[in-house]
Amino acid sequence: MSDINKVVLAYSGGLDTSVIVRWLQETYNCEVVTFTADLGQGEEVEPARAKAEALGVREIFIEDLKEEFVSEYVFPMFRANTIYEGEYLLGTSIARPLIAKRLVEIAEETGADAISHGATGKGNDQVRFELGAYALNPQIQVIAPWREWDLTSRETLLAYCETHDIPVEQKRGQKSPYSMDANLLHISYEGAVLEDPWAAPEESMWRWTVSPEAAPDQAEELVLGFRGGDPVSLNGEPLSAAVLLAELNRIGGLHGVGRLDIVENRYVGMKSRGCYETPGGTIMLKARRALESITLDREVAHFKDSLIARYAELIYNGYWWSPERQMMQAAIDQSQAVVNGEVRLKLYKGNVTVTGRQSDQSLFDEAIATFEDDAGAYNQQDAEGFIRLNALRLRTAAKKGRSLR
Repeated sequence: MSDINKVVLAYSGGLDTSVIVRWLQETYNCEVVTFTADLGQGEEVEPARAKAEALGVREIFIEDLKEEFVSEYVFPMFRANTIYEGEYLLGTSIARPLIAKRLVEIAEETGADAISHGATGKGNDQVRFELGAYALNPQIQVIAPWREWDLTSRETLLAYCETHDIPVEQKRGQKSPYSMDANLLHISYEGAVLEDPWAAPEESMWRWTVSPEAAPDQAEELVLGFRGGDPVSLNGEPLSAAVLLAELNRIGGLHGVGRLDIVENRYVGMKSRGCYETPGGTIMLKARRALESITLDREVAHFKDSLIARYAELIYNGYWWSPERQMMQAAIDQSQAVVNGEVRLKLYKGNVTVTGRQSDQSLFDEAIATFEDDAGAYNQQDAEGFIRLNALRLRTAAKKGRSLR
C-alpha cells in the first residue's frame, strides 16, 4: 500500500488510537487526519485536539454529532422496535454507520486515500466500519492496525509509546478493568470478570443507573409525546432528539431502569458476554409499543414485528447502508405516519410500566370493546361462523386420523 499518502483515523485520544497515529505515520510514511465524534459519550472530546497536535497532526476534525446521531440513526432504528436476539438495544452498533459516513466524507474533503480505525480483529466493529465505508465509497482503502501489527496488549502499547515518544496521560486512580463504549443511547461493558458468564457483574461497574434496590421508594410518572413514531416531548415540553434522550437517560438512571446482562452471538462467529445500560432507550421502546398498540392496524403491526429479527441483524452486522435495510426502513417509516399521541409511564425500581396511552388516530373503539351493552355495534352470533370456518382444516385433519392427541 505504498500509494497511501493521507489517512483519516477515527480518533478518541486514548492509548490505542494515539499509538495508531504514530504507527500509521511510520509504517505508511503518510499524513494522518484525525476525526473525533461527540456522540454523547459523556466525556469531553476537545482534549483530543491537543493530543493530536502533539503527535504532529495538522488536520483535526472534532464534531458534535449528537443530534444527527439520535434523529437520523437511533430514532429510525427504534421505529422498527429493534432489539437483537430479544434483548440488546444495539447501542454500539447504531453509532458505527454515522462514524463510517463521516470518515468517508472527511477523506473526500481532505483528499485522503484511506481511512483507519482502532477496532480489533476479534470484534464486530471492524465489520461495521468497513462495510459502511465500502458501501459509501467502493474505492476507499481501509487500514486496520489491529490486524497488521504485533502490539497485542496494553503493556506492548505503552512500551511502543515510550520508544516512539508518544505522550500518554497517566490517569491517577484505579483504571476500569472493563472495555467500555458509550454514546447517548447506551454504555457497554465487556472483559474482566464478565468473561465468565457465571460471574455476576460488580455493582461498582455500573455508571449510569442505580441498582433497583437502591432506587427511590416513590414511583415517578412521565408522559412521552410522539409524532410520526418519534418521541418529541416529555411531560408536555417539546425537546430536540438528543436532549430528550439525555433526559430519559437521567430519569431512567435514577430509577434503575435499563440494565442488561447478556451473552450475544457476534457476527464474526463467537459468543460474547456483555453488560449494557440503556435507560432512555428502554423507556422509549416501551412507550412506542404502547402507542402502536392503539394506532397500528393488526396486520401492519404483526408484519412489522416479523421484521424485527432481520432488521436487528442488519444493524448488528453492519449493514445499515445496505439496500435491504433501506427497503425495510421505507416500509417501516410508512407505517409510522399514524403513530402520534401520548403515553403515560411509571418508573419504579428498575421497571417501566405503561399506565395510559392516547391518540387522535387510535383504532381502539370503546363501543365495540366494551363488556357492557354495545347497542348492536358487534353481533356476537357472527363469531359462530367465523370459528367454524377457521376450524374447517382442523376438523378435516381429525376426520382423517391426523389428530395430535
